[in-house]
Amino acid sequence: MSRARHVPVLLAEVLDALKPRDGECHVDATFGAGGYTRAVLDAADCRVIAIDRDPTAVATGAALAEAYAGRLGILQGRFGDLDTLLAGEGIDAVDGVMFDVGVSSMQLDEAGRGFSFMADGPLDMRMEGAGSDGESAADIVNTRDEAKLAGIVRQLGEERRARAVARAIVRAREEAPIETTGRLARIVEQAVGGRRHDDRIHPATRTFQALRILVNDELGELARGLAAAERVLRPGGRLAVVSFHSLEDRIAKRFLAARTGRVPRGSRHGPPGLDDGPAPSFAELFHGVRTASEEEAAANPRARSARLRAAVRTEAPAHPLDLKALGVKGLA
Repeated sequence: MSRARHVPVLLAEVLDALKPRDGECHVDATFGAGGYTRAVLDAADCRVIAIDRDPTAVATGAALAEAYAGRLGILQGRFGDLDTLLAGEGIDAVDGVMFDVGVSSMQLDEAGRGFSFMADGPLDMRMEGAGSDGESAADIVNTRDEAKLAGIVRQLGEERRARAVARAIVRAREEAPIETTGRLARIVEQAVGGRRHDDRIHPATRTFQALRILVNDELGELARGLAAAERVLRPGGRLAVVSFHSLEDRIAKRFLAARTGRVPRGSRHGPPGLDDGPAPSFAELFHGVRTASEEEAAANPRARSARLRAAVRTEAPAHPLDLKALGVKGLA
């Protein structure tokens, strides 16, 4: 299972979308274990700039960078700052950008990072690591009131029993602060009931997802990252986005709907040319999403929920970023 989680999902489909060619420059905005980066570098004599906010991923990628000497650069930072990070390297335009959004398998596998309820560890979840800026998951569960916790778990975890989860957390922290993943998992499991939620996943899955997304502002980062990719992709450049749950996929869907002109602009009763909005900055490479084959899903369980959206950059200027239109709502 651990080995399977390290296999990049929808790899053939991502490569088909990006179509790397000799002499091009591509960006792997979510480097992780480097699976997509390696595949792109093997597919063509091109260059890849990889980005990851996790210093551990950057450090472990050093051996890969050495193996592809001169063709791979790895930058630490958030992909929401993708264009700024590239500008720091003297790069203002690229031929492809790929996103594999969400938590990486390496982070889940390391109990000390606090992402997983499968092994007990400190309740942290910050992708930059413990001690970095910003609140940890423990800070959130121990300071938010019941109504705020319920809203977080409902909106970001899509947990139907969010009120029960929030009530149980508040009750438990009155006895002692909640500081470990194991204790939080047990609290949520008792509140939700049963060993498996929806007969498929651990009952704490949705609550842990909600906290991780909030701690790392993952939805806001995705929206900013897509907009940054729009700014750096040259005409004909390609964008590939792999997501694993509905909140991420919804942002990618809305972004591309607006950028490809599938969102209605202006009134059909008004005179032509008025309030038509900006010209499409992307064209779809295929309609809708690509998902894993039965064979891939059987071999790699992580692929079961993966969805790929892809588009090609047009010559039109980049659109302004509208977080509200993308459904990104701030939850403190």
